[in-house]
Amino acid sequence: MTPIVAEFIGTSILILFGVGVVANNSLKHTIAEKSGNWMLICFGWGFGVYLGVVVAGPVSGAHINPAVSVGLAVAGKFPWSEVPGYVSAQLLGAMTGSFLAWVTYYSHYKATEDPAIKLGTFSTGPAIKNTPLNFFSEVIGTFMLVFVVLYIAGASIEADNLENAKIGLGSIGALPVAFLVVAIGMSLGGTTGYAINPARDLGPRIVHALVPMKKGSSNWPYAWIPVFGPLTGAVLAGLLYLVLQ
Repeated sequence: MTPIVAEFIGTSILILFGVGVVANNSLKHTIAEKSGNWMLICFGWGFGVYLGVVVAGPVSGAHINPAVSVGLAVAGKFPWSEVPGYVSAQLLGAMTGSFLAWVTYYSHYKATEDPAIKLGTFSTGPAIKNTPLNFFSEVIGTFMLVFVVLYIAGASIEADNLENAKIGLGSIGALPVAFLVVAIGMSLGGTTGYAINPARDLGPRIVHALVPMKKGSSNWPYAWIPVFGPLTGAVLAGLLYLVLQ
């Protein structure tokens, strides 16, 4: 398995479990529909990260997130030449995972009438629309993700060994990074749904627009925030890491 394939599979797993837990918690006539449990969603995404890291970590370092790839590159811990390939694999993986979740819950999507609930299983949106603060929410959540990964794992990776390095979310271990994502969701995720991952939001949003079902808008006017907010947070984390070295 090559690093690109690992990123594709790892991101597919992450999104399948992440979109799946929101669908299970939101759509009509699922077993978990009545729970309305934010903690269930946070842990579902956290376990999705855990499983994606377990599979991809030994091969690619398990970035499974374009913001992580960009943040590591800014910090000098990942070659810029490999970023496009990783990001492409992550986006395709996110689309694949969300499509598989849609197929799994197909009957429940049909039974659900509210288009906002359907869209909410695929992509994020603001609890209260405030563009500057919504953007900041994604910046700070992703900053914490990338900065913690860099600060814990980055010091052990020598700059002249980048070709052999497997730095990524897997560098701090699958379980710690899963709890990091759960913590971000519980503490910082209530404003925008904490995309903290451009592929996580954009890939499923594209799938929402393409799949044949009764639905409303894919809310493209908002879609730039969960893409550029996380990228900005990742760049800031990488720059601060460089300053602190």
